[in-house]
Amino acid sequence: MDTGLLILRLVVGLLLAGHGAQKLFGWFGGHGIEGTGGFFHGLGYRPGKRWAVVAGLSEFGGGALLALGLFTPLAAAAILGTMFNAVMSVHAKNGPWLTNNGWEYNLVLAASAVAVAFTGPGEVSLDYAFGWELAGTDWGIAALALGVGAGIVTDIYRRVANREAKLRSRDVQATA
Repeated sequence: MDTGLLILRLVVGLLLAGHGAQKLFGWFGGHGIEGTGGFFHGLGYRPGKRWAVVAGLSEFGGGALLALGLFTPLAAAAILGTMFNAVMSVHAKNGPWLTNNGWEYNLVLAASAVAVAFTGPGEVSLDYAFGWELAGTDWGIAALALGVGAGIVTDIYRRVANREAKLRSRDVQATA
């Protein structure tokens, strides 16, 4: 079981850390803060660059922590919150399938991270090495609640900021 958890943590964690590095540093074909910030601005995250940093740090940090098996419930919450927002702002309207730019990939990443929060990262992890018992139902529920809660709050902020920006734009056009 420990080997299986290690493989799962490394694959999901390192891929997410790579996604974060794309946003933060422009590595692996990413667009860095400038490009990602512009994209986020278009999605309604205002200011776009700030939210690009938040998303990049959540993916990079959450992915790295998951891969290391360190503060595993916090890693799962960061991943879940970020994937929740990716689904709500980009993928939900496209249905489930990745072939249609849907949300299946985001769901698999989020569910994998939360599952590790429930089961624990295994013996080949820093949580285990430090003697921390950060696993089980209570920790899994805490990760789930924190991730979904952060995701909802962020999505509401995005929707309100986007609505206000559209209203300001309409007012400017009306006075021009």
